[in-house]
Amino acid sequence: MNVTNNIIKLVASLGQKKYRVAEGCFAAEGTKCVRDTWDYFNCRLIVATQAWYEEFGHSGHMGKIMFANKGQMQRMSQFSTAADVIAVYDIPEDEINDEEVRTNLNIVLDNIQDPGNLGTIIRIADWYGIKNIFCSEKTVDVYNHKVIQATMGAISRVKVHYCDLEDLFTEYSDLPLYGTFLDGKNIYSSELPSYGFVVFGNEGRGISPKVGEMIENRLLIPSYPQGVATSESLNVGMAAAITISEFRRNCFIKK
Repeated sequence: MNVTNNIIKLVASLGQKKYRVAEGCFAAEGTKCVRDTWDYFNCRLIVATQAWYEEFGHSGHMGKIMFANKGQMQRMSQFSTAADVIAVYDIPEDEINDEEVRTNLNIVLDNIQDPGNLGTIIRIADWYGIKNIFCSEKTVDVYNHKVIQATMGAISRVKVHYCDLEDLFTEYSDLPLYGTFLDGKNIYSSELPSYGFVVFGNEGRGISPKVGEMIENRLLIPSYPQGVATSESLNVGMAAAITISEFRRNCFIKK
């Protein structure tokens, strides 16, 4: 079946959050992104060139594939150079596994704005076995096309939830709560648990004051050597990688 104008308009509109919410779906572009995700989300449709299908498709997808030419793919794409395939998936229901949250390490993001940073942190979570990321309501939408692309398929295995962070910490007040601060305790000399919450703040402003007041365990990633002029701060994705790596290193030491 060839793609219709209505489908072209639908797929193109998914570049905006309001249409993703209204339609209850999002798009993934490119061969790797699509092949890494199509077994994990309910697929509404796949739009692809005939050449792409002949190389990568199979009969199991025939019922959902629509064919498009290069010009039509460009009209639907959110990128300057269109891929040869775009998949449209249903946005899954937001379900929280309470036991999973209580027995594992969880990442919390306080107003992260850059899609690339969110995508990178999702990849970090996937690498280190973290299943849940909790985001403030003002954090960039996880189904933004740049976020999806940056996760490199990790979005399939990491659940991202949006909520009021103060309510979250109140509900799980019995779990340890950590955050990164410039006046925190040296992370390399800290004993770190295998469960709880680790908070990372906005790219420019850090962790917001109200959230910061609730964090009893303040951590610092020290520069080296101390006392020498260096960069003002670390990118939040880099900080997340260093911090979560140190939490996991503590797990190996305890074994």
